[in-house]
Amino acid sequence: MHLKNRKLTWTIVSLILIIVSSAVLLINWTSFGGTVSGDRLKKVKASPHFIDGKFANTLPHPPLELGDVWGYLIEQFFGDQVRSPPSAIPVSSISSISSISPTILQNLSPSELRAIWLGHSSVYVEIEGLRLLVDPVFSTHASPFSSFGPKRFHAPPIALIDLPHIDAVLISHDHYDHLDMPTVQYLSSKGTHFFVPLGVGSHLDKWGIPKHQITELDWWESSTIKDLLIVCTPAQHYSSRGFFDYKKSLWSSWVLKGTEYRVFYSGDTGYSDHFKQIGDQLGPFDLGIMRIGQYGPGASWIYSNMDPEDAVKANRAVQAVRMLPVHWGTFNLAFHNWDDPIKRAVKAAHEQDVKLVTPRVGEIIIPNEPLNPDRWWEEVR
Repeated sequence: MHLKNRKLTWTIVSLILIIVSSAVLLINWTSFGGTVSGDRLKKVKASPHFIDGKFANTLPHPPLELGDVWGYLIEQFFGDQVRSPPSAIPVSSISSISSISPTILQNLSPSELRAIWLGHSSVYVEIEGLRLLVDPVFSTHASPFSSFGPKRFHAPPIALIDLPHIDAVLISHDHYDHLDMPTVQYLSSKGTHFFVPLGVGSHLDKWGIPKHQITELDWWESSTIKDLLIVCTPAQHYSSRGFFDYKKSLWSSWVLKGTEYRVFYSGDTGYSDHFKQIGDQLGPFDLGIMRIGQYGPGASWIYSNMDPEDAVKANRAVQAVRMLPVHWGTFNLAFHNWDDPIKRAVKAAHEQDVKLVTPRVGEIIIPNEPLNPDRWWEEVR
């Protein structure tokens, strides 16, 4: 009996050690990112948006009801939505962006504005003779792990190694479908500069990104790259990448203001009056890049993840001439059919008289050219 007790004790101790070791390993997993500390923490604490130890939205978050949680679980395991495309999504593959045409990305002119949707919220923007990426994610999984987690429906239309030099990257917040460690590290090695909301620089520090390549901004703060003004603007969302960093870093939308063209990117957000404030202060915009997908049931979800109808309304509020719908068609992250966001966005845009561009992944968008509507998602059956 004594021997059995000793074996049982050692078994329990071993299990505890395994659990503790696994927890320590996960907590220190590199892709989880870093911790806000030192001078960065001082700047974070000085922000008027950092309240009681965490960042806060301007509108109070509705309480998460028990019924909502139960509803999420039911939908997750028993929902009948077609959350993944039944066949391959058409992708306009780009072997090299510079080879698209002699004028694209060569002899860049401030009088030109071009964009390419790379999937999900990743967008290539060419403006003021500069090349930028918005929330670039080139990894197969939107996850801290390279081999599992939400998996892409399609490959990026261009490989990282085939990109031309990218002058700057805009990051809206630290979630895995917007901030991708391998992508960031690769672009950093090529000299790309990163514009991020307050606190997000701690993750880049952890990944070895040189400090001189990072600019952290609070809402309404701005910086420049050459003659392009980059403004960190509000959003209504949240942040978290590890176990203990909920709302420890800021989230944002972004404005690119050139001498001739202006672009707005919503980031992940719910609908609020911040769109009108941005439009009044910094608009109008030639292109609004608006998230339309990954919404769910319940006020708590919609509060921080607007649906397609609100996205179209937001595009009007910021005074954007045309709207590029993003944050759909690449990852299964919510409880709706994979093509529900674009169907609803098309309908809402028609009803609200918003000019919607619906490119295939990898197609070039030139905002001042005539619209060429393409309902390519109807081919995916």
